[in-house]
Amino acid sequence: MADKNPKPSSVITLGGKGSSLSAASVFAVANGLAQVRIDSSILDKLNSSSSNRKSPPVKCHIPIPKILTLEESRAFLLALLNKLLLSGSASPVLPVLISEILNTGSKALDLGEVEVSAEEVGVLEKTCASLHGICGILDHESSALSTIADVVAAISCEASRADVGALNLMDSGDGFSVKDEVGVASDLKVLLNGSKLVGKVEVDAVSEIPKIHGSLREVVRMVHLRTRVELNSGGKVDKAVGAGKAVATVVSPLAASLRYLGESSLSRANMNLNSIGSDNLRSSLVGLFEGKCPSIDGLKNAYRLISEAVFEEDYVKFLHEVNGLLGMVWEIVIWEAITAFVSLEGSESIGKIGVEVNGGDQKGNVGKKSEKKKKVLGKGTSVIVQLVKERLQSGGGDAVDASSLLGKWVEGVHSFLDLKDPEFDSLLMKVKEILESNESRRLPKLPKGTRDFAKEQMAVREKAFSIIGDVFKRHGAMALDTPVFELRETLMGKYGEDSKLIYDLADQGGELCSLRYDLTVPFARYVAMNGLTSFKRYQIAKVYRRDNPSKGRYREFYQCDFDIAGQYESMGPDFEVIKILTELLDELNIGDYEVKLNHRKLLDGMLDICGVPPEKFRTICSSIDKLDKQTFEQIKREMVEEKGLTIETAEKIGTFVKERGPPLELLSKLKQEGSEFLGNNASVAALTDLEILFTALEKSKCINKVVFDLSLARGLDYYTGVIFEAVFKGATQVGSIAAGGRYDNLIGMFGTKQVPAVGTSLGIERVFNIMEQLQKDQNQAIRATETQVLVSIFGNDLSQAAELVSELWNAKLKAEYMVNKRPTKHFDRAEESRIPWMILVGEREQNEGIVRLRDTTTREEILVPRSRIVEELQRRLTPSS
Repeated sequence: MADKNPKPSSVITLGGKGSSLSAASVFAVANGLAQVRIDSSILDKLNSSSSNRKSPPVKCHIPIPKILTLEESRAFLLALLNKLLLSGSASPVLPVLISEILNTGSKALDLGEVEVSAEEVGVLEKTCASLHGICGILDHESSALSTIADVVAAISCEASRADVGALNLMDSGDGFSVKDEVGVASDLKVLLNGSKLVGKVEVDAVSEIPKIHGSLREVVRMVHLRTRVELNSGGKVDKAVGAGKAVATVVSPLAASLRYLGESSLSRANMNLNSIGSDNLRSSLVGLFEGKCPSIDGLKNAYRLISEAVFEEDYVKFLHEVNGLLGMVWEIVIWEAITAFVSLEGSESIGKIGVEVNGGDQKGNVGKKSEKKKKVLGKGTSVIVQLVKERLQSGGGDAVDASSLLGKWVEGVHSFLDLKDPEFDSLLMKVKEILESNESRRLPKLPKGTRDFAKEQMAVREKAFSIIGDVFKRHGAMALDTPVFELRETLMGKYGEDSKLIYDLADQGGELCSLRYDLTVPFARYVAMNGLTSFKRYQIAKVYRRDNPSKGRYREFYQCDFDIAGQYESMGPDFEVIKILTELLDELNIGDYEVKLNHRKLLDGMLDICGVPPEKFRTICSSIDKLDKQTFEQIKREMVEEKGLTIETAEKIGTFVKERGPPLELLSKLKQEGSEFLGNNASVAALTDLEILFTALEKSKCINKVVFDLSLARGLDYYTGVIFEAVFKGATQVGSIAAGGRYDNLIGMFGTKQVPAVGTSLGIERVFNIMEQLQKDQNQAIRATETQVLVSIFGNDLSQAAELVSELWNAKLKAEYMVNKRPTKHFDRAEESRIPWMILVGEREQNEGIVRLRDTTTREEILVPRSRIVEELQRRLTPSS
């Protein structure tokens, strides 16, 4: 049992370099669990400062508000002491006096009239130590309550055989889940994992646990953040009214959460009482419960007093009443724990001393039926219930009747859940250990829109990356890497309507950052930052989009980018990036594809001809860009109903965007006499560019892969010229597999100099999907390693394997080794891993100084002198041989 007058077990040091006052320290000192020590360095500093003061000391009375409890008064004095030390304006006299009073443990806390400096008067007048001291208590106690309330609620679910379906909450990952509700539900599922007692009775007091307890978690966190700042702010602070309003802003929601938690906990306590099988036992506990547990009316009255104090702007009284409500709710949660424990354990334990219980007689013999019904608690709740039982058993003294045992239990659970109990912190640590062990959580899962890659998949990826890198280097590109996140301002405004898909990061250091959406904007930022005027670069790296994942669409995926920045001959870079794209897709050998191509200026000219206002060009482009996924009728409805175009304008756009075909043929049609495009300056410039480009692509023998498509819009805001998109035409439906275009104005957004640029980006994840499907269709086995030789030692001599395999490694051969007495193990290993060669060494080979070299495909073996094995393998593995 807890000592009613615990002796201080620790020392809190204030004023030292880097020291800060925590809510836990406030609670400990306020309840006499810790003493206060002022760091000698701050005392020396205050002595030096006070000796230089010219103004004489004045007498001042420092009253402690009469409404405060002893705990609250001590918290007030500790907060005042800390603020005096932080202000740097105090003399040592008052801080030392306060620390002495706190350390004596006396209930007479009145400081009386003391001499203070004019500077200290200023601190005393402005500081709100009473508010912040009580906030420290609220912070510490509510944080502990939030954890304990979850554990007790979980045990109640078992005591009442409740349906816990409401705990099956999942974080949707789209920002619309309440994280704390999901967290509470997840924690209760951990505690209840494996329980055979839940899942039958539907009750509101259980269904509401995630919302009620989740709300408490949220406001407790707010209170903690505010309290941490206020406790450690200097003495020169705003006057009490302003500080009171600031505190009330975060503590008022705490009061509401406490009230509703108390009401919910009371409902579960009554539910637990009703689940006790023995009438006598239930009747005895109901008597104690109704006499000592706070009621709903008590909660409502306490909340009314809090509301009145806020209305009257009496913020000291407000916090005092909130602290009272917190104590009331703690008491209710403890009674919920008592009723749950008695419901689970009472019939068995109290039945042994003569109370008629389920199926038992007056002597406590339990019937055969109840002997068979073994209670199976959750993996987490069983640990907590066992701790309670051990605590009760260690309390000493045997109960002679059911009434005394019940009283012992009530007292024991009260002690077990008392924050001032020396073992309470151990209980919190045990709960944390259970919740963080992850032992009983659901099977781990990936966030949606992400993938793991097994060894076979990694082999495919590495091969593909090697091909892609070789193509990029063939064209003279240099490698570049940029941070995975950028300043948010760098990314915003560059992606049109897709900007909503940018992943924002929590502020961790005074800067708002976001995960990169693509590799192009970071490249543009890099070129501008470094004052480059020309740069041909490639980058293979991951990008992130807060998209709704579908087949072939991910939230985290690789992009393979190639960009050319700088002034070059007209359409030269545009030709090269499209040529590179065709080379990539040809060498990856994925099958049939086409590169759809258009020009942003031609698109703008088309919209101008159709009568679209210039300010709507980009948003209409975003609609047109969806034509590969939606019908024109759907797009037309969006342009008219959501974006304000007339039906006539939308229909005219429809006549243009249906045009697609071989590049030179369609270009000739658009340039023929009478074409509306010839009357628009933007269109004429675009057609001139495209004629140069298509001619170059024809000469390079890759124009057969290109389709001139006026429906291609590419919704990104930064495109200014040629735009293109590669689409796979095979059976695997993955959508676009590559895209790119010219962006002449993007780099200038980050610097003083406009540097024209064009680039292409390969969506490699979709390419992998195609490659993996092709291998499945063709029944191709994938080698996960490149191992050339397996060194097989028949026996258990590791040193022999180490010597031989090291010789192979030193010769740059790819080798593995295996030491095992059973030959079949070696052969199976080589066949499963598709290792082409084996070196077999048994006792005979070792004695004769030879090895057997085995071709695993033909199973032919030859004998090779041990000294020549490296040379022999090199000869056989060299392609020219």
